[in-house]
Amino acid sequence: MPFSLIYSLIIACRNWLYDYGIFKSQSFTIPIISVGNLEVGGSGKTPMVEYLIRLLKDDFKLSTLSRGYGRKTKGFRWVKPDDDATQSGDEPLQIKQNFKDISVTVCEDRVFGVHEIQKNHQLILMDDAFQHRAVKPGLNILLFDYHQLKKLKIMLPTGNYRESFAERKRAQIIIISKCPADLNQSKQEKIIQSLSLTPDQKVFFSNVHYYQKLKGVFDNSDYKLDVGDTQMQVLLITGIAKTKPFLHQIKKYTSHITHHCYPDHHIFSTKNMLKLAQDFDALPGDHKIIITTQKDAVRLRSVEISENIKNLPIYAWPIAVDFMANGKTEFDKIIKEYAQSNQRIS
Repeated sequence: MPFSLIYSLIIACRNWLYDYGIFKSQSFTIPIISVGNLEVGGSGKTPMVEYLIRLLKDDFKLSTLSRGYGRKTKGFRWVKPDDDATQSGDEPLQIKQNFKDISVTVCEDRVFGVHEIQKNHQLILMDDAFQHRAVKPGLNILLFDYHQLKKLKIMLPTGNYRESFAERKRAQIIIISKCPADLNQSKQEKIIQSLSLTPDQKVFFSNVHYYQKLKGVFDNSDYKLDVGDTQMQVLLITGIAKTKPFLHQIKKYTSHITHHCYPDHHIFSTKNMLKLAQDFDALPGDHKIIITTQKDAVRLRSVEISENIKNLPIYAWPIAVDFMANGKTEFDKIIKEYAQSNQRIS
């Protein structure tokens, strides 16, 4: 707790310096949409970025920009579909492999990254950029995991918050992600009241949509889970921040689950893969598969380890963002109007 208090004071001082212009936030003529959160990991930033890509890619030449967490390279980089996760980071590589026709970039210096991208693009989506205040986005989207709202909002390292909860005021759009499907209007209103937002801030509620078909990690095959197939054996491998929702989804189909659980962004080793193959062979019967997330699939394709597992039936489960009630129409309108009205005059 003493370290959390010290950290909290440092972050508060930093934000104050930005708020009063002592530290400079650079504005750009190109429209920039930032997607971020206050907590460490697991709020659904990457699915939200992919939602925005689907919404905007046909009307604007866009690029994403992120730090590229976990990469071993430095500086500005255009991500390629055949990159290794260590070259660009797992999340940017996931986005590039899902959307090969758009630009995906990584750079630890966001100001430099924007300067490079804006030379030949119309729009930038910044992933995990709420704390990177050297760039001033035109539109800030802030995500909160529904299941974390009632927990104590304590700063690192005691808690899970990178910034004070009060910093939510900087966002124009708040999204409560991963909501249960039965979250009614009354409960939504109570959440909105608890946020104590300003009149010009918009709040939307979303949940996770799991696609019906799983995708082969090393081929283009599909696999559809059967609700009635309760005897299926699943070996689940994850290296993400919060595994509980994903595990809960698989339990809808079978209770026979062996879980290899690693930390978020874990770089899988040959030893990990040999263990995976060994445990898969040890599962009883012939009706068995390996399931993972899209982000983990990117790291499983690493050249260094894939030789040990590429013949195993490994499938990634794609997910997407679903807005609740009539939120999609209003959200899409706000995003498109911002992107269109802030286009540079050539």
